[in-house]
Amino acid sequence: MTHELRVQAVSQVTDRKPLPPKVPQRLEALWATDVFTLSKMQASLPKDVYKSVKNTIQTGGKLDVSIAGTVAAAMKDWATAKGALYYAHVFYPMTNATAEKHDGFISVQSDGSVITEFTGKVLVQGEPDGSSFPNGGLRSTFEARGYTAWDVTSPAYVMETDNGVTLCIPTVFISWTGEALDKKTPLLRSIAAMSKAAVRVLKLLGHTDVAPVNSSCGAEQEYFLVDAHFAHSRPDLLLTGRTLFGKPAAKGQQFDDHYFGAIPERVQVFMQDVEERMYKLGIPAKTRHNEVAPGQFELAPFFEAANVASDHQQLIMTILKMTAKKHGFVCLLHEKPFAGINGSGKHVNWSVGNATQGNLLDPGDTPHANMQFLLFCGAVIRGVHKYGPLLRAVVATASNDHRLGANEAPPAIISVYLGSQLEKVFEQISQGQPTSSAHAGVMELGVDTLPIFPKDPGDRNRTSPFAFTGNRFEFRAVGSNQSVSGPLVAMNTILADSLTYVADALQSEMDKGVDLNAAVHVVLKEVMDKHGAVVFGGNGYQKNGTKWRSKNGV
Repeated sequence: MTHELRVQAVSQVTDRKPLPPKVPQRLEALWATDVFTLSKMQASLPKDVYKSVKNTIQTGGKLDVSIAGTVAAAMKDWATAKGALYYAHVFYPMTNATAEKHDGFISVQSDGSVITEFTGKVLVQGEPDGSSFPNGGLRSTFEARGYTAWDVTSPAYVMETDNGVTLCIPTVFISWTGEALDKKTPLLRSIAAMSKAAVRVLKLLGHTDVAPVNSSCGAEQEYFLVDAHFAHSRPDLLLTGRTLFGKPAAKGQQFDDHYFGAIPERVQVFMQDVEERMYKLGIPAKTRHNEVAPGQFELAPFFEAANVASDHQQLIMTILKMTAKKHGFVCLLHEKPFAGINGSGKHVNWSVGNATQGNLLDPGDTPHANMQFLLFCGAVIRGVHKYGPLLRAVVATASNDHRLGANEAPPAIISVYLGSQLEKVFEQISQGQPTSSAHAGVMELGVDTLPIFPKDPGDRNRTSPFAFTGNRFEFRAVGSNQSVSGPLVAMNTILADSLTYVADALQSEMDKGVDLNAAVHVVLKEVMDKHGAVVFGGNGYQKNGTKWRSKNGV
């Protein structure tokens, strides 16, 4: 029976007719056409209303609820002009998935006619069930009221299907008593807490013009594609997202020759369709390629503000699955769908910065002399060491734990990789004071026709779960199927705690009459003396990989 199903599946794959080709469109013609962007708001809103919304989005100013009616009318007109009959409050419950409550614009009049209606009250607040989602015991069935509330900092958009269009409004999801029931509310709170602490440190460093600080996120999404005919003959794949029985394929990952190989034409057509949908939704798809395992691929967007990036990550997973069906594939986001080959992760590239001081995790050309960078990087080191179990917890699932520790997935032991340049700088700090840092140098290949190009001052470590990669940290332990909100909440919050500690320590030293430079060195040395043990640049796969750290107090 199994043999007959496979023969039938092979026949169906062989005889499959490709989808009709599309006429390629320019990026400028696609970009954010399905998003209610600031530029669309500017064209449709009164000047004072637009300024108020823009201020809330860009500077974190308090939302003026009185403008909601005007914004709702403009949003409705834009969406209905694109064919929308329904709107949806989109929220992110504690399931790693996306939830939507759809309502029609329809309003029945006394004479039996209908009009489209969308009020400010409806835009600002919705009411889904607050007890039916996982909530940690916060809500019982007899305490079912929950609210969605408009998140103006994440743009509204329309989702198209073959038969219609729906206006989607990103929202938070809270209980009647105010507890967060979602992934977005804690994320926004963590950003606010981190910004408050970061602004305090920047002002202690002498900056007078300090904009709110935000975290940024660029999450690499790995996934598998399996032809639907093969997948539908495998109940284990359909029901669990992974192989539960069977045997390895004749050609597996023996030579790793799938990695960065030529993308199969059928897959590239799928990727281009995904990217077109993403560009219309304002999601900056940047990279696509074959991953290491056969049938595995990767998509990576450009960096965005953490809250927007988190919403876009949820959309990306939805788009991948929807588009795969259209192309005769099943998209697997399970972290370890097949034994013996690489699983799928979601590397969360994370940094912090603002409009006035820029990227606060950029070391510059002389990191040993960059007090600002050293303090923020030191705060991250402290946070990872002090709250490593929290970082471990936010990536701990049955499927992801099966992936960690092999096949280029980092081990479950949380450590920080800085690279040789920064590791030496922080070693100098622990010994007294940083005096120098290695230069990047250049790469000469001995071929005149090839350019001489700059060489990075440090290598990369694919076995590190939390690695510095030039101007950001890459949290490599996150699973493919996870929401990035949980990891971002953890990273923002531990940084907020560490920056508060740094600010308190700096203030204490300066109150003693110690000058700023000396105070920074005192604080950094204390951080490294207590928490430098978490820094590890070795091979995380070796059994003796933690020996260096054990000498330093772990």
